[in-house]
Amino acid sequence: MGSMDENLQQSDSRGASCDLIESNWDEVVETFDDMNLREALLRGIYAYGFEKPSLIQQRAIVPCIRGLDVIAQAQSGTGKTATFSIALLQKLDICTKECQALVLAPTRELAQQIRKVVLALGDYMEAQCHACIGGTDVRDDKIRLNQGVHIIVGTPGRVQDMITRNFLKTDKIKLFVLDEADEMLSRGFKDQIYSVFRCMPENIQVLLLSATMPKDVLDVTKQFMRDPVKILVKKEELTLEGIKQFYIQVEREVWKLDTLSDLYETLTITQAVIFCNTRRKVDWLTTKMLERDFTVSAMHGDMEQKERDIIMKEFRTGSSRVLITTDLLARGIDVQQVSLVINYDLPSNRENYIHRIGRGGRFGRKGVAINFVTEDDIRTLRDIEHFYNTAVAEMPMNVADLI
Repeated sequence: MGSMDENLQQSDSRGASCDLIESNWDEVVETFDDMNLREALLRGIYAYGFEKPSLIQQRAIVPCIRGLDVIAQAQSGTGKTATFSIALLQKLDICTKECQALVLAPTRELAQQIRKVVLALGDYMEAQCHACIGGTDVRDDKIRLNQGVHIIVGTPGRVQDMITRNFLKTDKIKLFVLDEADEMLSRGFKDQIYSVFRCMPENIQVLLLSATMPKDVLDVTKQFMRDPVKILVKKEELTLEGIKQFYIQVEREVWKLDTLSDLYETLTITQAVIFCNTRRKVDWLTTKMLERDFTVSAMHGDMEQKERDIIMKEFRTGSSRVLITTDLLARGIDVQQVSLVINYDLPSNRENYIHRIGRGGRFGRKGVAINFVTEDDIRTLRDIEHFYNTAVAEMPMNVADLI
């Protein structure tokens, strides 16, 4: 994460100008019905539970469908995944069983999450989408690609490998999407992204989505994109709406564990995600909670992919109710049922605050976020309040009633 933090700090120190794009597109379409979408796709959108497009969707879906290159800057939780998914599905030729769209994402979980959204929205169109990600058997990818898929979502390394081995044919790809571009470049995928892009057809349409616009991202946009439409959804418009934010004053780090134990019954009313700042802390906290006979599961980047998949599945189906994790999970993973997020540690990077708590209240679903605050954290919390123009109140006794 180092380089990303540095990018953010650089952009902060030089003022917001280098971190924010200037919007140059002001057309707004306020309903899905007015976007001239195919009937089967519209059914998929409403069946998925969307009623009204989010701010980014109202602005970005139409230019994407029109075939323009688009840069969209908006935080997680604002509906970016569905924005490009709807555009891809609208532009598909379902009768052609060849890959027509390629989406690159920074983590395996996010790639799988995008695939789920694409398949759900494209359910009535019978759209085929496959995730090409590390940690899985290359032979499975080969079989799926031979059978024919419309859309590939993947992490840069595995996608590059598939193209090199000639399993993934690129000649029919019309759309190239870079999701969470800032995160992808901060993870050092730049060379792989460039080499994948070089294999794309000459007239490829490029969509780029990013929460921040550090210099790396702007470089990519200049190299890959032709006269792009730029759409910025500002922080003030972000959805912290519907999420009640509280803090618990724990004064000292050592008291956090007892505080969490006291809250445990409240956590299991729904499903809760607990964020720690390091993988070691996740392991430590999980062990401590299990020692106290509390049922919790844990996930972080040091784990094998298969293990991560099993844990995510258990959590999604509700068989596991409390998940302890790092910021790995904070971006792009939408677990519908989560209505409680606990920041056991306040995020060391304030941008991650919205990624973490933006989970619970996506698209108006209500949620509660509880922040554990030691003496040392008070300044960080004030900074978060100021940055997001929001208020975090002391936690009331009846917090269970709010979830």
